[in-house]
Amino acid sequence: MNGRTAFVLGAVLCLGVADIGEAQEWTGGYVAGSVGGVFPGTADTESVNFDTTLDGTFTDTVTTLAGANAFSPGFCGGLAVNATAAAGCTDDERGLDVGGRAGYDWQWGRMVAGGLVDLSRQDSTDYVTAFSTTPAFYTFARRSQMSLGIRGRAGVVAGPALVYGTAGPAWARIGQRFTSSNTANAFVPVEQTAEVDDDGFAGESVWGYQAGGGAEVRVAAHMTIGAEYLYANFDNREVSTIRSTRGTAPATNPFVLTNPAGTDLRPTDALRLHAVRAMLSIRF
Repeated sequence: MNGRTAFVLGAVLCLGVADIGEAQEWTGGYVAGSVGGVFPGTADTESVNFDTTLDGTFTDTVTTLAGANAFSPGFCGGLAVNATAAAGCTDDERGLDVGGRAGYDWQWGRMVAGGLVDLSRQDSTDYVTAFSTTPAFYTFARRSQMSLGIRGRAGVVAGPALVYGTAGPAWARIGQRFTSSNTANAFVPVEQTAEVDDDGFAGESVWGYQAGGGAEVRVAAHMTIGAEYLYANFDNREVSTIRSTRGTAPATNPFVLTNPAGTDLRPTDALRLHAVRAMLSIRF
């Protein structure tokens, strides 16, 4: 059973107890802890875009001196096995999601609305790779490290259960790393300013949003258990951008044919994350 299926079944079970007992009182504050899994959601669509003119428009094609597409071998949403596209890529890395939150709810009849602040420590890595005709690979790795969500939520009370939706802005710490088997050109980050950790990741702050839904069930006067699915979108393409300069390559190198200053590369998609969590809440 995958995480999404578990969440849907949990919500159905909560709705199934809608007629058990009187509607619970949900007005008040609460704190909660959560644990679950997080995984990237871009593997099926992700590739790499290029800006050969350095005008900020990533719609260019990198061509060889003969006019051929230098990246005709293609792309994959994963980590390259070796320099050839035929060898393929490994999958993105799923990871653990552990966090805590504090919030407050107001109830009107069976309707509940409120707000919360959610801090989560995460560990998953999204990869995308481009393959050139050299052959060579060019891999972007983006590791989710931490997120802080400031979300509203609204839901309906069904007996001892609260079924809700939630959404709001979010901040994240995303680790960036670029690797390539190309040793002729030089590669430098365009926007990254953070120090690099032992794994080669430079942590950068990025704003985005979160949205999802979940359910809580009252198991004691001041305690609930629940499950939640959360989607997050963080557009960190600017801080992921890498500039390929000439290095020791000849002047006919595809990265410097259009502009001698080089070519910028970056992932096509914002970083998208899916998290499934189990929660324990104490209500006041």
